[in-house]
Amino acid sequence: MDQVRATAAWVVGHSSHVLVDSAGIEKVVENIQEEIPKIEWDFEGIHYFDDGPLTVQYLFVLDALNFCFWPDKDLSYDHLASGLKEALENDKSVFDADRLQKFTGPQLRSLLKWPRPLPLENERIRLLHEVGFELERSFGGKASNLVESCGKSASTLVATIASHFPGFRDHSLYKGHQVFLYKRAQIFAADLYGAFKGQGYGEFRDVSSITIFADYIVPAVLRQLGVLKYSSALASTIESNGEIAAGSEEEVELRACSVYAVERIKDLIRVKSGKQVCAAPCPE
Repeated sequence: MDQVRATAAWVVGHSSHVLVDSAGIEKVVENIQEEIPKIEWDFEGIHYFDDGPLTVQYLFVLDALNFCFWPDKDLSYDHLASGLKEALENDKSVFDADRLQKFTGPQLRSLLKWPRPLPLENERIRLLHEVGFELERSFGGKASNLVESCGKSASTLVATIASHFPGFRDHSLYKGHQVFLYKRAQIFAADLYGAFKGQGYGEFRDVSSITIFADYIVPAVLRQLGVLKYSSALASTIESNGEIAAGSEEEVELRACSVYAVERIKDLIRVKSGKQVCAAPCPE
């Protein structure tokens, strides 16, 4: 994750639309350092869990599809997670690598019991095909083999996923500079760690290397806390519910500045309290 941290810092130094406010970071740390909340992954209800390889396969498919819900106001992550869970409970082979390569849009909709085309449905299907093909080609068809190949290292897992699965690479070109964010690859590592409570397939010696996930919710929270400040043009776009194009300067700055700001918060907590904190909810 060193590339993520380094390129996020580069964006902060060249940002035109988003400012990371050091005073805001100090205030946040003062408010939370006395009692840092411990938040664990909640896998009851909407997620599939059997403490074995099927859970790993489920999580990898889930995280491959975990993007772009907002254009459909009725669709949410919960629909995706619970729909895939129910499909796996009904048919333990539904996410086998050979079957993933043959999925169609209507079949995915049917699994999720969704009545209309999904946002970016063709891209979701392409990713399922990619996951199935590469798991079969390089990992015996099993995401659990992918995880086991990484020697209990979250950073190695993220790098391996990015190397083998282009759909997880999450790179952007910003002012002539390549920026790495790796959102969904890092989510997969964190999901494993949280679901398995740091044991078995979720045991990673370097889980603290994971950064905050560069999601669209995170900058909104950081702005509310006074950590991020927006240009008037960007603020106007957001407040009028305007669309910020994927890969645009504004989008890259929002995501990279969020990563950088949370890393600064983590560092300052460690300096002031001596406590090591994880950027994602982790059962430590």
